[in-house]
Amino acid sequence: MTAFPSAVGPVSSEASGTAEARGAGALPTAQGAASGWRSPRWRRRFRRATTGLMVALLVLLVASVAGLLPLQVMRVGSDSMSPTFATGDLVLLDRSGGAVERMDVVAVDHPDTGTLLVKRAVALGGDQVAIEDGVLVVNGIPVCEPTIDPSRLDGVWFGPVTVPPGELFLLGDERDSAIDSRHFGTVSAADVRGFVEGRLWPSPGPLRVDRC
Repeated sequence: MTAFPSAVGPVSSEASGTAEARGAGALPTAQGAASGWRSPRWRRRFRRATTGLMVALLVLLVASVAGLLPLQVMRVGSDSMSPTFATGDLVLLDRSGGAVERMDVVAVDHPDTGTLLVKRAVALGGDQVAIEDGVLVVNGIPVCEPTIDPSRLDGVWFGPVTVPPGELFLLGDERDSAIDSRHFGTVSAADVRGFVEGRLWPSPGPLRVDRC
């Protein structure tokens, strides 16, 4: 009897490898699919972008605090500007320059200690300034100050004095206890480090300009 070859013979290793390769490409394993779902490409890209943004913001913050940018973040070190600012407030300082006007809030170095101070420029060169029973008087005219609590200033007297040309007379809004030009004298307008534009923390917002 003649033996016929079997219709289903052994599969060669080459054919088997091809079939396995095709199967692997067509149907990913459950482990691979789960891994791809947990960490898709868009999520990795988002994490990289978020990390890069955080690093950039940190670099900008450090540069700002160090005074390397036109805008500088500054921490208020006392309550001398209360109620406008309190100890620990973070404020934004504009260092781009410009002429100081009356009632601007500026940052200057203390003439004796070099400590950075936040004060209000209440009088300019040539002005005559005084405090009469808590009321600020510039050039003989009482100044309306909506941010100041008059009840806390009763009995405060100073001056009058005349501000030298090119100088500024600085006061803290907390007139009863602030260390300002009444103690260390006037400061040069050229020594102004910047203008306080607003608070960053804890209550962000621009510096309020109240009108009487």
